[in-house]
Amino acid sequence: MHKYYLNHLQELEAEAIFVIREVVAQFDKPAILFSGGKDSIVVTHLAKKAFWPARIPLPLIHSLYRIII
Repeated sequence: MHKYYLNHLQELEAEAIFVIREVVAQFDKPAILFSGGKDSIVVTHLAKKAFWPARIPLPLIHSLYRIII
């Protein structure tokens, strides 16, 4: 049997994906606030990975309060 190890960055990514899935499962209307900065781009990318190959089940709300997806 092979042992499966994650490096530190992979562990953080896996934990973030788990949190995103839990939020979607537990809350009524979660959303991603998107400003176009590096943080919101990373959160959007993690959400895409969390639900691939399906679409992201969260609306992206621009910081100017426009729904873009």
